[in-house]
Amino acid sequence: MAAAIAIALGVWWNANTVSHLFIHRPFFRRRAANAWFAALLSAALGFPQSWWRDRHIAHHRGVQHRFRLTREIAIQAALVAAMWTAMALIAPGFFAAVYLPGYVGGLLLCAVHGHYEHAAGTTSHYGWLYNALCFNDGYHVEHHRHPSAAWARLPAYRDPSSRSSAWPAPLRWLEKGSGVVLRNAKNDSRPLFSAAIPLTALERLVLRSRALQRWVLRSHARAFGVLTTPEPGAPTIAEVAIVGGGLFPRTAMILRQLLPEARITIVDASRANLDRARAFLEDDRVAFVNARFSDQTLHCDLAVFPLAFDGDRSAIYAHPPAPAVLVHDWIWRKRGTSRIVSWLLLKRVNLVTGVTG
Repeated sequence: MAAAIAIALGVWWNANTVSHLFIHRPFFRRRAANAWFAALLSAALGFPQSWWRDRHIAHHRGVQHRFRLTREIAIQAALVAAMWTAMALIAPGFFAAVYLPGYVGGLLLCAVHGHYEHAAGTTSHYGWLYNALCFNDGYHVEHHRHPSAAWARLPAYRDPSSRSSAWPAPLRWLEKGSGVVLRNAKNDSRPLFSAAIPLTALERLVLRSRALQRWVLRSHARAFGVLTTPEPGAPTIAEVAIVGGGLFPRTAMILRQLLPEARITIVDASRANLDRARAFLEDDRVAFVNARFSDQTLHCDLAVFPLAFDGDRSAIYAHPPAPAVLVHDWIWRKRGTSRIVSWLLLKRVNLVTGVTG
């Protein structure tokens, strides 16, 4: 697993740094030296560098890329094929179980990276660490305006009016869930872009596998069990409101076991999600409300908000709408009393207290 992850990160990093820089400013004066280096990059990337160059140049010109088989591309493709064949013959287990999964993961990272660099118009990221590791790749608006500029010169072209994000492109899908939105450098209060998180796809994947469902329930139950155990003298939790039942209603299924006397209400704007939840929760203690949550105080003892909550998460923390509020959040956002759900899912649950009565 560690080797596959390293391969994925290597393919992504190479494509967006070394290979990208080489496309715009070849490293050598001699054509033969550049040809040899392109062949080396092709072997490292797993696809012809010259094809990658043609595709990227078309992107900068704003035209549709049309594949043309050239002598360079054919030689580089043959080199990749030879390397893969040798690897499959010499180390078939490594090739099938480590290299190929890592390679596909790297291509997916590249696809996510490219998508979020332009999802709301060309967008930059000015974080120093990312730009130090990736040769100022975050200066993407500046790169499009000055594509031939050396990477070290890009910060000099920074424009305060450019779109920017607090997240680098490969992680920008987290934007909405973290409560962070794209803003221009003038700190305008109007968000320029709020990225949708592909959590629905993960939920659908869980729905297809009973093994994944059991694992998800176990990991959440451990965290929920600690946070919902009443302290001596604490009021009983009789009413629970869950905002967003989700495709797989893990929260309701767990709380039904942990709080057997409590009445549970799932509030979801999607009738289809509620219908799916009913299939898992045939119980008189569970009610279903087809509505969208607003910022009003909830009439319950415990309110639960999902990771995919479509609203202002920071407002929930600042003004909890119930006496006790469980908020699913990313693992690095610890608030109140908190427990990690899963390192693999990058997820934790935070318990905060709010209104009384």
